[in-house]
Amino acid sequence: MSELTTAARPYARAVFEMAESTSSLGEWSEMLGFMGAVASNEEVSTLLASPKMAKQAGANAFIQLCDGKLNDQAKNLVNMLAENDRLTLLPEMSTIYEVLKDEAEGSVEALVTSAKALTETEEKSISDALKKRLGRDVKIKVSVDETLLGGAIIRAGDLVIDGTLKGRLNKMTSVMAN
Repeated sequence: MSELTTAARPYARAVFEMAESTSSLGEWSEMLGFMGAVASNEEVSTLLASPKMAKQAGANAFIQLCDGKLNDQAKNLVNMLAENDRLTLLPEMSTIYEVLKDEAEGSVEALVTSAKALTETEEKSISDALKKRLGRDVKIKVSVDETLLGGAIIRAGDLVIDGTLKGRLNKMTSVMAN
C-alpha cells in the first residue's frame, strides 16, 4: 500500500494545486472520488491491468465508464495516467487529494471505529472534543467493529486514540509480560 501512496502522491498534489488555482476543489473532489470508485471495481481493474489492453483503448474505455462525469481536464488526466500505466492509482489519488483539500479548508476527517453504533450525541461529543483539541473543523466517519469489545478507536490525521477495552487489555498484557 505504501508503494501506491508514494506513486499517487505527486499526481494527487498536482491535481490539488491545479484545482486550488482554479477554485474547483469541490468539483475535483467529486470527479476523483468517482474515478477512484470506478478504478476500484474488480472487473474494471482486471480489464485495465490486462496486457492485451492498449493504453489508449484503456483510457477511452475508462472515460466511457465515467459517462459524462468528467470535464476535459479530468479526461486529460485519465489519458496521461493510462499512458504511464497509472490508472490503478486513482483510488489512492482520491484519498490523498481529500486530505490535501481538508487541510486547505481547515478541516480534518476523523475515523471512529466503535464496538457499537454511536448515538448522535456521542458523535457530536467526539466531534466537539476533537475540534477543541485540533483547532480545526472535524468530519466524522463512523464504523462498527464488534471485536473491539467496548469503547472506540479515533483516528484524525496523525492522532490515534485507542479507548477500546481490547486495546486496554492488550496494553495490560504487554505491561505484565515485561
